[in-house]
This record gives sequence, structure tokens and C-alpha cells, in this order.
Amino acid sequence: MGEMKLAPVESRFADLIWQNEPLPSSQLVKLAEKALEWKKSTTYTVLKRLCERGIFQNESGMVAALISKEEFQSKQSEEFVNETFGGSLPAFLASFGSRKKLSEKEITQLESIIQDMREG
Repeated sequence: MGEMKLAPVESRFADLIWQNEPLPSSQLVKLAEKALEWKKSTTYTVLKRLCERGIFQNESGMVAALISKEEFQSKQSEEFVNETFGGSLPAFLASFGSRKKLSEKEITQLESIIQDMREG
């Protein structure tokens, strides 16, 4: 699997695919033209790049995701924690919590996630 980072415009393009997949590449060209003001060649260039990274595929003119948006975001988050905090989720949470006060709801959600991890 390729790099799990997307430039902002790549992210908007990926969202177009995730929201409409599976879709013919010709329809993707029209969506990208409308949403991003891209030419056909730009659409195919960026699509090829994202296919090479293992995020999407373009088989027989049909574009579909190889991984879901949620899975992509999970892998992206994991990469960030690994690169920035040496893979330590507690170090990431401590750093995040030192700059932003967590609400009671957020704390309860985190506790629930931790409990689910303990059980499963």
C-alpha cells in the first residue's frame, strides 16, 4: 500500500470517488470538472496516482475504492502517530489533551472505546 497522505485537492477528489463509487471514469471526469474545475487529463493523472498508491482502482473504465474512506483515515492516523509520536497513542493523547480541553462527552467516548478494546 502506498503513502497514506493526500494533498488537500487529492482529498477532495478522493471524496468524490468515495461518495459516488462505483462509477464510470467518464462520470468521474464530469464530477471533477464541476467540483474541482479540472480538465479530463488532470482527472486521469490524479486518478492514476491514487490507483498506484492502492487507494482506488480503474478497471475497464469503472472506478472503485480498494479501501473505504474510514479504513484510509485509520491508516492515515496510524501513520501520523507512528511518525510523530513513535507509535505511542498515549503520547499523542497527552499532547492533544494538553492543548485542547476535552469535553465530558469526548472523555466518555474515549473511555467507551478503551473499554471496547479491552473486551475485544
